[in-house]
Amino acid sequence: MTPDLGQGGCSALEDSVVLARCLGEALLSQPTYNEKEGDEAYVRMEMGLQKYAKERRWRSFTLISTAYVVGTIQQSDSKLIGFLRKKFLSRYYMRNLMKIANFDFGKLIVS
Repeated sequence: MTPDLGQGGCSALEDSVVLARCLGEALLSQPTYNEKEGDEAYVRMEMGLQKYAKERRWRSFTLISTAYVVGTIQQSDSKLIGFLRKKFLSRYYMRNLMKIANFDFGKLIVS
């Protein structure tokens, strides 16, 4: 992720909470009937990691693609892009960047 959004550290914290929640839920869940005793923890962790990847996929895609577009527009030397950036895109960016920053990734349940 490029640093154009300033969301790298926040994204890392979001990832850690979601990963902890997914792994915690998977490890505390009831075993399925086909789990062997030795493979039980491995299967549960694999399920937790799959849930984590599914849950974070679109958030990561949104952050990466938005950072790329913002960086490309900010670094453009084109006079047309510069004009559009100053007159129109700054309002649009601020609204969307605030939505990106105000993301609710859920709660980490501590028992």
